[in-house]
Amino acid sequence: MSALQFIWFVLICVLFVGFFFLEGFDFGVGMASGIIARTDEEKQTMLNIIGPHWVVNETWLVTAGGAMFASFPMWYASLFSGYYIMFFLVLVGLIIRGVSFEFANHAETARGRHLWYNTFVIGSLLAPLILCMIFFSMIQGVPINAHGDLSLGFFDIVNWLSLVGGVAGVLMSLIHGLNYVRLTTTGILRERAENLNRFLYPILFVGEVVFALLVFFQTDFFQNKLVSSTIITLLIVVMSLLGAWGVYKHHEAWSLAGSGLSLAFVVILIFNGLFPRVMIATNPAHNILIKDASSSPTALKVMTIVVCILLPIVLIYFIWSYIIFAKRTPSTKKAIG
Repeated sequence: MSALQFIWFVLICVLFVGFFFLEGFDFGVGMASGIIARTDEEKQTMLNIIGPHWVVNETWLVTAGGAMFASFPMWYASLFSGYYIMFFLVLVGLIIRGVSFEFANHAETARGRHLWYNTFVIGSLLAPLILCMIFFSMIQGVPINAHGDLSLGFFDIVNWLSLVGGVAGVLMSLIHGLNYVRLTTTGILRERAENLNRFLYPILFVGEVVFALLVFFQTDFFQNKLVSSTIITLLIVVMSLLGAWGVYKHHEAWSLAGSGLSLAFVVILIFNGLFPRVMIATNPAHNILIKDASSSPTALKVMTIVVCILLPIVLIYFIWSYIIFAKRTPSTKKAIG
């Protein structure tokens, strides 16, 4: 394995970390809007607080897919062809959530507005659920032939680990979104978000224990990388504890950091366990390795140069957009986005 191959594997991990940290609270706000927002004005406020950012946050997933396609085409081909229907459902969730911003704001009747408010909730739930099911199905080992083609059955995708992982991803995103609501709103929404998180965090800790046990018994992560997998798993719990501490002590920023980093370390756990593979086969002889799945050295060099030039510009714009909309959002009648 070359240094550039390793760098691009890490970069794809970083892109997924960025996506789940940033888009995670977008998904959570969307789900929370169906729970804590009770009037049209409150629902519009929930749309407003992520309206300026959701498109930019979503591009982290697009960029991760593009980087995978360019740097590891064999990985991209196997993963996206094998999980084609699942990725299609993710896309459906992202589309119906995206259009709900505009359609809810321009609906001419109360019934129409409520339809798109509900679509906002459904799309925000569907996308993280299916994405996490894909990831946690993939790491258990899937049927792959010598050519890298997947032949997935129903129970290769839907099983205990993928279901628990999917529900855990939804719950962690909801908690993350509620922490973002606490940080960016005032009044009753902020209070309801805090109260709901006080209820959800104990459930999360129980779920993390179940999740850790399933990862231990149904993947080879702890068998192959006991120390690193144990440390990362503990960091997931520690970050969740930090988030809970922030809720009980009324520290919104610490709560958001804790819930976001717990999601980030779940992604890191997956990539740490995958390394040096990109796809795990039920027959170890058919594992797809980083060194075999990557593009040519020339392609990786050109891509690295492009990233070094463009990344600072993108990050400056991204940070500036959050600075511009840093104030807490009051209830308003028009949605932003």
